[in-house]
Amino acid sequence: MNGLRVYIDQNKPNAWCTGPIFYSRRGGGPLYRWRFEELRGCWLSARVPAFELSVTELVSAPWKEVPPALKSSFDEHYVDY
Repeated sequence: MNGLRVYIDQNKPNAWCTGPIFYSRRGGGPLYRWRFEELRGCWLSARVPAFELSVTELVSAPWKEVPPALKSSFDEHYVDY
């Protein structure tokens, strides 16, 4: 998947979620927040408004720390044409 960047926010604790939160951006596109929804058993994404979070607050997530199910969700979300 070309141009995909995955981030975590180490500065802010996850107050509304018990699991890890990841962020993704492909190329110059929008930023998405990903969280695992335990009741549904899947990763859910939401587009992050530009004013809510600055990319400078994020750090790159090591690819080996990204859960396999989230990697699969990236494949479904970012479709190559």
